[in-house]
Amino acid sequence: MSSLRPAAAVMPLPPEPATLADQAYARIKQMIFDFALMPGDRCSESELAQRLEVSRTPLRQALQRLEREGFLQVLPKIGWQVAPLDFDTFDELYDLRVLIECHAAMHLAEAETRSTLATLADVWLVPAAERVADGAEVGRLDEQFHALLVQGSGNREMARVHREITERIRIIRRLDFTKSARVEATYDEHARILRAITRRRGDEAQRLLRAHIEQSKLEVRHITLDMLYRARRQA
Repeated sequence: MSSLRPAAAVMPLPPEPATLADQAYARIKQMIFDFALMPGDRCSESELAQRLEVSRTPLRQALQRLEREGFLQVLPKIGWQVAPLDFDTFDELYDLRVLIECHAAMHLAEAETRSTLATLADVWLVPAAERVADGAEVGRLDEQFHALLVQGSGNREMARVHREITERIRIIRRLDFTKSARVEATYDEHARILRAITRRRGDEAQRLLRAHIEQSKLEVRHITLDMLYRARRQA
């Protein structure tokens, strides 16, 4: 049984950005997620334009969009800076995740139609020998797990907000899966959450999910810039 194919079928890759500004936006954001641009790094528009081989106008549109979303900060007369790690903001985003995902878990526990659960079970309820070991891939699957829980609620606005939260915390969340113990714990915790939802034990599912997210929130507080630089070397 493949542990990857079902999730990929439900969550296809996003379409290729249409405009030059969209393409520049997507590439810069991916550079941040891949640690090619680190928190606190500074760069000028001319440097980025040369690096991305794009003209100033679409580049500036992309940079302004990334600034609005909290990924970049503008430095007057200097250029741009990747937003430094803001742990207070991360705490708030994790708290919002708890509210959204716990609501979704209760909805799934009570719903009549729950096709999402079969997709998730094919990925997470597998023998230990079939578990994915690659941290980057587990990170991708982990994002899919939580996204599919929220999508299963049927609330499109909640799903939209959840996607935005996921992008805001992606750079730090990826570090969770550089440690094998966290990979194993993620499989175990996801399995327990899924079994509780499947058995229609909504309160138990919420308790397990809340503990799961709170543990990730605690891990965030241990992140240092040195960890990010080590992750960049491994990327």
